Amino acid sequence: MKSNRREFLKLTGVAGLGLASIGPFSGCNTVQTQAKDESLSDIRRAVGKSYTQSFNMSGYRAPKIDQVRVGFIGVGNRGSAAVERMSYLNGVSINGICDVRPEQAEGAKKRIKSTGHNPTLYSESTESWKQMCDSDDYDLIYICTPWELHAPMALYAMENGKHVAVEIPAATTVDDCWRLVETSEKTKKHCVILENCCYDFFELLTLNMVRQGFFGELIHAEGAYIHDILHSIFSKDKRYDLWRLKENAARNGNLYPTHGLGPVAQAMDINRGDRMDYLVSMASNDFMMNPLAKELASEDSSYKEYVDKPFRGNMNTSIIKTSKGRTIMLQHDVTSPRPYSRIHLLSGTKATARKYPLPGKIATGHERWFNEEEMMSVEEQYTPSIVKKIGDLAKQVGGHGGMDFMMDWRLIDCLRNGLPVDMDVYDAAAWSVIGPLTEWSVANRSGAIDIPDFTGGSWKTNKPVDISLSEGANTGVRL
Repeated sequence: MKSNRREFLKLTGVAGLGLASIGPFSGCNTVQTQAKDESLSDIRRAVGKSYTQSFNMSGYRAPKIDQVRVGFIGVGNRGSAAVERMSYLNGVSINGICDVRPEQAEGAKKRIKSTGHNPTLYSESTESWKQMCDSDDYDLIYICTPWELHAPMALYAMENGKHVAVEIPAATTVDDCWRLVETSEKTKKHCVILENCCYDFFELLTLNMVRQGFFGELIHAEGAYIHDILHSIFSKDKRYDLWRLKENAARNGNLYPTHGLGPVAQAMDINRGDRMDYLVSMASNDFMMNPLAKELASEDSSYKEYVDKPFRGNMNTSIIKTSKGRTIMLQHDVTSPRPYSRIHLLSGTKATARKYPLPGKIATGHERWFNEEEMMSVEEQYTPSIVKKIGDLAKQVGGHGGMDFMMDWRLIDCLRNGLPVDMDVYDAAAWSVIGPLTEWSVANRSGAIDIPDFTGGSWKTNKPVDISLSEGANTGVRL
């Protein structure tokens, strides 16, 4: 089984850069190899080989944890905000904060907004995060480090008996996606991808509408991450050791697929009734990053190493076909001067929804979108219970308009009440693997490449995710 999968990984040329080649908190000094031009038929034969699931984590109810003891790794940016959000929740003990920069760990500790937390700070060395994972003082490790460190840290934490919540993408290689799946199944520890966009209000509304049959049968969906962060990618103050610049200078594909893909994958019951079968991907040339690198290098010699880098194409467009014959269009552009958009389009046999440009819109025919009164009626009927329960609180706490807090609240409530998590390890792997697979397709003249079935066939019987309320004690909030 594993040898067949390794054959596929070798053929695609996107594997083997996981645990052995990455130093903890290395600042992404190690980058992926270029996807190789291999025979598409050989790759299809390899990826089509069977995978036998050792334990099905979809729908798995882990033992209840009354008081969830949390440790955070990486608090330079999103991690510090997560510390603050978690500190509002009852049933949570923030026991540890780890960052290679002691001042960042101290700063995150100061953001704690409630009493009863006395976190240990880990900053002694680049191996300090392992001390946290080794300790018996934690139930959940919350990972917000640079991308290439996500999978190695998640693997180590699960192997040491911890549930894991990992920022996006959960992995950057096909091999590490498989390792996450195999380790989660072996240890029976959750590996939750922290895709906050699944908890934004319009996405939750339309997901509930899909569940209630409003759209009929979904035919097509679109998602994206279109966000002009060109100058922040090059900023030494924004991201430790310019890790995101290094990613964009070494890889050409959809490097950040899950913001757009996650919500539409949930709506389409991916891994729970349908699966992503294969994709094709095309990238524009780079018209933005190399010129900026040259401009910066003329003033700061440290940027000279980027002048001749083959930067990722500014716009990547990928098309995914599902086993049921539905299609998903994904786009990625973080360098062009365009208004922010995740698109979030759902097209069904009875209705269509599109979120961007804001406000979100819904239609049941080609003549027009719903007017304000009709939208209010739809929201009144289909707003899911989780939003009714904590939506206002989430907006008050904040985090991208409240969706970050909703995500954290839901994660803790699932762990405290022994509920299946909304986004399990199969989602983490399937959504994240789009990155390296699009790299391969772009490098092979937009050739089609199969998407691995990380569920081992159980997608045919897995039940759809139910993002609602807990069946036991609710997780309270301290404001």
